[in-house]
Order: sequence, then structure tokens, then C-alpha cells
Amino acid sequence: MPKMNEYLLTTPFDIYELHLFQLVAKHRSFTKAAEIAGLTQSAVTRQVQGIETSLGLALFERTTRSVELTPAGTALWRESGRLLGDIDRTLKTLREDYAGAKKVVRVGVSRSVGLAYLPGFFHANLRRAPHVGYRVSNRSSAEILSALESNELDLGVLCPPRRLPPTVRVTHRFKDAFVLVGSPGAAEEFSVALKSRSRRLDWLNSQSWLVPDEHSNTGRLLRTWLTRQGCRAEAAMQLDSFDLIINLVALGMGVGFVPARALALYHRKRTVRRLPWLERFERDLVVVVRRHRDLPGHLTQFIDNVLF
Repeated sequence: MPKMNEYLLTTPFDIYELHLFQLVAKHRSFTKAAEIAGLTQSAVTRQVQGIETSLGLALFERTTRSVELTPAGTALWRESGRLLGDIDRTLKTLREDYAGAKKVVRVGVSRSVGLAYLPGFFHANLRRAPHVGYRVSNRSSAEILSALESNELDLGVLCPPRRLPPTVRVTHRFKDAFVLVGSPGAAEEFSVALKSRSRRLDWLNSQSWLVPDEHSNTGRLLRTWLTRQGCRAEAAMQLDSFDLIINLVALGMGVGFVPARALALYHRKRTVRRLPWLERFERDLVVVVRRHRDLPGHLTQFIDNVLF
């Protein structure tokens, strides 16, 4: 018992103070953190200064215009996010297993995954496990991976980067084939250009291309593949949604590569045509969860019921 009392007297901060630190770090603002926490700015400032004094480290660099994390602050933000996420997950599990709370699966779906995929992810689960709820968010792949590390999400569906963080693991991987689409007029022109490779490339390089964001994993893979095909595909517009690309193609605003499965929602659109391409572009889509965690039964069941 004396050892425990000694620990409580010397610990530099408690969980409440750590939550306040996380709010300031997330929003880079003491004012915004205070607003969310329902406190005054001076109260939040005092709490954070207390942590800094106890640690003997500066966690933020403050100016009149900005609040930025120091290297020490960045390290604490990353590690404490996982700690607080673990605590939240433990409390969530306790409420679900012992207090009768409804079990909820928190799913992050990448913005580059079209709406046509969602029935395969959820339809069987809604039928077979009606007692389970779902909280679905649409984020970038990087945001999903970060949320998994901090236990804000239970699983993510995304196009993976070359290297996944060591804190997550892949449960399922499946191929996602793409097709080139354009307007009826573009399809007619392309059929003429198909007569020779040089004419085809000249035509493609003259088009207005609607492409996924170059900073996304899919965007980088597609650009590399198009370059190997000899196609410059200079972007007229960069977007983070293939559903949006398909609808803009239908309006005659350009051409673009989209997942073949995404077209399932638009099969009646006569203004969207597939343009034949000899080579096929594919990406991987994966389901990822936190590593070193025993998955609860309802989450395992959800993953098993997903139709890829």
C-alpha cells in the first residue's frame, strides 16, 4: 500500500488532464479545447501547464497565432491516444457485456471505397445480427489507420499504403478491378482511336481526366500504372470519391478510371460508357483491425459476414 500511495503522489497527471491535453493537441487550440470541455481557456491552460511542470518538459510551442506540439508533445500525443483509446474500449466492452448496452461495431470506410460496396459489408450482418448496431464513418485511409491505433474504430476498410503501422493487421484482402469510363461521345471517339496505339495515346492525353486525389493510396497507384502505360492523364479535377467521378463523367466533364463494382449503382445511366482498355488496373482493398487484441464475438461475426 505505501508503494501505491507513493505512486499516486508522484504521478504527473491523471486521465482527465490527459484528455484535456489530447483536445488541445488535436485542435491546436486552447480556446477550442476549452469550448469542447466546457471550461474556461485559463482553466485548460493551467491543467496543461501543470502536466508540463510535473514532467519538466514543454509540450507545446505557443505563439500569438498558433499552438504547435513539441517533439515531446508529439510523442505524448501519440502514446496517450492509444492509452485513452484502450480505456474507452475497455469501458465500452464492460457496458456491452455486463450493463446490457447495445453492441456497436465502429467501422471506418475509406472515401475511395464506393457506395456500391456497402451492401456487401452490411447487408448480411443486418439480417443475421439485428441486435448489433453500426457506427460508420467515411474517412481517408490515413485517418482510419490513426483512428484504429487510438481505438476510435474497431475496423477499417481501405486501400493500404505500402507499409501498414505495426499496430494493425489485415484480416481479409481482395482485388478491386478498374474500368475506364467516359461519355457516349467520348466512347465513339475512343473507338476510332483504338485503331493504333499512338492514336489511342494521343486521344487519351488530350482528354480532361477526373482522377482520385494524388495523395491517396489509390491515386498514387493509379498514376504510377498510367505512366507505365504511356498515358500522362493530366488531372482536370482531383476528387476523393469515385461516385462523384462517375457522376461527373455522366455530365460529360471528362474521363476516368473507376472501380468496376462502383458502376453497379449507375447501370441505368446511359451517359456513362465503358471504354475498352487492354491492360487491367487493380488495387488491393483490405479489412484491418488492431493487432494484439482479442476481437469480441460480435466483431468477429461482422468480419466473417462481409461479402467481398
